[in-house]
Amino acid sequence: MNNITMKMNGDQLIMMALQEDITSEDVSTNAVMPGYQKGTVDLIAKSDGIIAGLNVFARVFTLLDEQTQIAFTCKDGDEVKNGQLLATVTGDIRVLLSGERVALNYLQRMSGIATYTRQMVKMLEGTGITLLDTRKTTPNCRIFEKYAVKVGGACNHRYNLSDGVLLKDNHIGAAGSITKAVKMARQYAPFVRKIEVETETLEQVAEAVEAGADIIMLDNMTPDMMRQAVVLINGRAKTECSGNVTRKSIEQLKNIGIDYVSSGALTHSAPILDISMKHLHATEPLSD
Repeated sequence: MNNITMKMNGDQLIMMALQEDITSEDVSTNAVMPGYQKGTVDLIAKSDGIIAGLNVFARVFTLLDEQTQIAFTCKDGDEVKNGQLLATVTGDIRVLLSGERVALNYLQRMSGIATYTRQMVKMLEGTGITLLDTRKTTPNCRIFEKYAVKVGGACNHRYNLSDGVLLKDNHIGAAGSITKAVKMARQYAPFVRKIEVETETLEQVAEAVEAGADIIMLDNMTPDMMRQAVVLINGRAKTECSGNVTRKSIEQLKNIGIDYVSSGALTHSAPILDISMKHLHATEPLSD
């Protein structure tokens, strides 16, 4: 997906989030701020972590009013500390109030994912293993969450079902066997895409190798089974470990010899990074 497409899709998704939060009007803001008044508010970190999603945060406000100005003191990927000033937002106070929750929801969620991901990446340093995300993302937020994973230092697995061939247990069941599923996938996409096969037993690993799979996923296997699988594969395919991979379990995967580790926890279990907008005040008299 190119940058232009990402921006267009991002704008549409942000607008949907704003429409969800403001169905007809912001009653609270309109009650206390009947007209335009210029103001400013600070964006402040309330916990330590990795910041991600600053452009999305800013876009919420500029979609509401393109005159809104945001001055950042950091950039995506930076490590931030509790109490640190991250940005100052200046514009129509009505916009600052109405856009606050949606903007923070994106920024807190994306920064939480980046923070969790960075912790996992550091645990794999020096192993040669590449950390990947999965498609276990929040509906309509995948574009933001997978970006946050990259900010955290990991890599993206396939973006969606059109992105690559991954034959899971139900695909194999539908085809009749691993061998048949791989053969059918080769005929359908003969050279454009690699073919990955999910396996749960050493027998399935052996069949996937003989069928010519490019990548073999070792799903929910014990460390000992994975070691045996790596020996069995013997470099004839890339290997990916998957299944309940978290910060607590990733340590035991470091010396097995696998190429990739995929973790749904990066996007479905990362806690948010606490961030707040504070010190809102007017910078000009209220307009008549």
